Amino acid sequence: MIDLYYWTTPNGHKITIFLEEAGLPYRLIPVNISQGEQFQPDFLRIAPNNRIPAMVDHAPADGGEAVSLFESGAILLYLADKAGRFIADSLRGRNETLQWLFWQMAGLGPMAGQNHHFTQYAPEKLPYAVDRYVRETARLYRVLDTQLADGRDYIAGEYSIADMACYPWIVPHEKQRQDLHDFPALKRWFERIAARPAVQKAYKLAEGINTTPTLTDASRAILFGQDGKPRGG
Repeated sequence: MIDLYYWTTPNGHKITIFLEEAGLPYRLIPVNISQGEQFQPDFLRIAPNNRIPAMVDHAPADGGEAVSLFESGAILLYLADKAGRFIADSLRGRNETLQWLFWQMAGLGPMAGQNHHFTQYAPEKLPYAVDRYVRETARLYRVLDTQLADGRDYIAGEYSIADMACYPWIVPHEKQRQDLHDFPALKRWFERIAARPAVQKAYKLAEGINTTPTLTDASRAILFGQDGKPRGG
């Protein structure tokens, strides 16, 4: 059994998509990041970066003690190896998948995340910051569109953890001020992923968990007010 510590963010969706696709048994443990549950000591022992998702595999392949992981990319790679699915066996195929997984982790996710912050959440709209991250998001969309423009169905050839990592960050494209019609190959890919039953199930699951996605002054301080001081110091 896998314990998945989860909230309804793009990084959280990556893992529920994988688990639903692979049919691995798991227990969902919501961590409401707007209420500060990511700072609970039990959670920090698994995820010292106080971010979701995090995971504990109580039945690892080596038969040893439970394996705990944080960082969504590391979790996806671990699960792909555990299930023997959604990452190629070949040297070239595996590394093509990994480079796009790392591209999402280092580029698409962080830049789209800053886009979300300055366009949706910042108390003061800073035109330079908004323009900077909207443009960078568009550049990254173009990179992905170009990768898909040769007619391939999926980012690394076969459906893989690269697709699962990228898709949740494209879902809020309208909030990111992106028009998918400007990226026709990406748009076709996006619609193909959205039609997958496991993806639909993962997103349906989220609807029953985060039922009050509102941003208050208190939750804003929790989500955006962290610094290098010890929690509560």
